[in-house]
Amino acid sequence: MIETRVRVVSAANGTAWVAANQESGCSACQSKSTCGISGLGDFLSNRRPDLPIRQANAKAGDELLLCVDEAELLRAGLFAYLLPTLLAVVGAAVADTSGAGDLAAALAAVFGFTAGLIVARFLAPTPRIQAHPIPSSTIRSTS
Repeated sequence: MIETRVRVVSAANGTAWVAANQESGCSACQSKSTCGISGLGDFLSNRRPDLPIRQANAKAGDELLLCVDEAELLRAGLFAYLLPTLLAVVGAAVADTSGAGDLAAALAAVFGFTAGLIVARFLAPTPRIQAHPIPSSTIRSTS
């Protein structure tokens, strides 16, 4: 299982909107203030939207532990990345072996990639996210 802690931002009607904790992997580094990677991480983390999770008794400020099975995540990733790439290569190969020329091979690759994205969108399994409340006695204090 892949696990991460999240904080409930708001909750209503059995749905909790959660935001991931903003812990950087290099937060202990002494050159954090001048590091480009740290700045890029801060910039990208501010653009992350809140995620809706079905959690009946959640309140704003609660912490949850989100869990996703690795096999489900791998399967979804294969559909999302491998299928469009494979169909792009197959499309280009078919156009090239038919003697249609380079432009047709490039267009067939684009068509195959687009078709792969569409097929993956409708056939890819969505990984199930399990949310478990973290008891307040195990929450680390930040002060």
